[in-house]
Amino acid sequence: MMRAADMNMKLIPAMILMALAGTAGASGFQLQNQTGSGNGNAFAGAAAAAEDAGTVFFNPAGMTMLPRGHSISLSGTLLNRSINYTDKGSVQNSAPAPLTTGNGGNAGGLALLPAGFWAYGISQNLSVGVGVSPTFGNTTEYDFDFTGRSAGYYFSMEQININPSIAYKVNETVSLGGGINFAQNKSHFKQGVPLGALAGLPANNYLDVKGEDWATGYNLGAMFQVSPVTRIGLAYRSRLDFELVGKQEYGTPVAGLLVNQDVKAKLTTPSNVSLAVSHKLSDKWEMLGDMTWTGWSVVNQLYVNNKDTGAPLVNLSYNFKDTWRVGLGANYQYSDTWKLRFGVAYDKSPVKSNQDRTMTLPDSDRTWLSFGAKYFLSKAASLDIGYTHILFADAQTNRAVNTGYPGVLTLRQTINGDIKTSVDILSVQYNHSF
Repeated sequence: MMRAADMNMKLIPAMILMALAGTAGASGFQLQNQTGSGNGNAFAGAAAAAEDAGTVFFNPAGMTMLPRGHSISLSGTLLNRSINYTDKGSVQNSAPAPLTTGNGGNAGGLALLPAGFWAYGISQNLSVGVGVSPTFGNTTEYDFDFTGRSAGYYFSMEQININPSIAYKVNETVSLGGGINFAQNKSHFKQGVPLGALAGLPANNYLDVKGEDWATGYNLGAMFQVSPVTRIGLAYRSRLDFELVGKQEYGTPVAGLLVNQDVKAKLTTPSNVSLAVSHKLSDKWEMLGDMTWTGWSVVNQLYVNNKDTGAPLVNLSYNFKDTWRVGLGANYQYSDTWKLRFGVAYDKSPVKSNQDRTMTLPDSDRTWLSFGAKYFLSKAASLDIGYTHILFADAQTNRAVNTGYPGVLTLRQTINGDIKTSVDILSVQYNHSF
């Protein structure tokens, strides 16, 4: 019979490991979708655009480029994901670990991402602001009869960021800015227990784990108006270190074996740095571009501890790699009341191999195709609409499902399949200055 310690040391950390798996607008589980104006350009050059109060997030130094007084941007983004798995010969490697036969249905779905930003120009040189927005997370859910259930069939992450910021215009060329990030992360994960009805264990059992925590980080930015028509932006956002605290519960607990208990686990969300440029070709055309690096390699070793004793239970390798994103966009001032937007971007996935690709993060390299428009309601108010379709490279998974201690693991199943993903994003944003 599998001992309780064996089960806990593998299944508890498996929750948090797979909880890093919510695919989103940007690579990994990051949410790029902070503004409707940026969505129309595939967020190309976002750290140099400084067009509205959304610059609080992308580059706080850009607040000095906004009108004096108050600037407000409120947006809502609908993100619709399609995730479809096709089994290609998953294997039961040892008994008793029976495989189910379902492909899991569409594991994606529709999510609403609200965001709000405010900036205030105190003087010609000093500005302050604050942003509230989701920065990481999404939801992935397969049907319960999913073949890969024991490698994870449900994941939800919500990370909300509160970002008070300040900016100072040093001279006509240089502006500097920075902010503090207060973030709350809530993660919820479910996976099957791959032991069938061994020695009286209930069939179709599952593990359900929830955890949450607050963390604090910072972001920095600089703007360089190198000529009347060219602006360069440089922005950095720090990593955030969470210690998620919550509960582990089984669908059907078994005394001495499958035990409900309190747990904690360390989770780090990555830092990133972006170099961006905005260049006006004429009174009508503006070009935007950026290169953005994200330090996903911090999502490597996962440490899980017993909440009460602090004793380490296990550490696992997730094996993410750092990634690059490249974007190119354009704006066309069609008339006094309409500005048209276009953009493309290429975003690398942090997943290194098919063995590392999880059920709840079937992430792969992606290409953004975007367009949008700004409508000027008045001199003080405007409305932005942006649409993006994201094309994902075809992905395969070859994911092992194990139980037991590190070093003496028992391979129960190997999940082999193809995964096709696509995303559609529609954003609406209202801007007002007064």
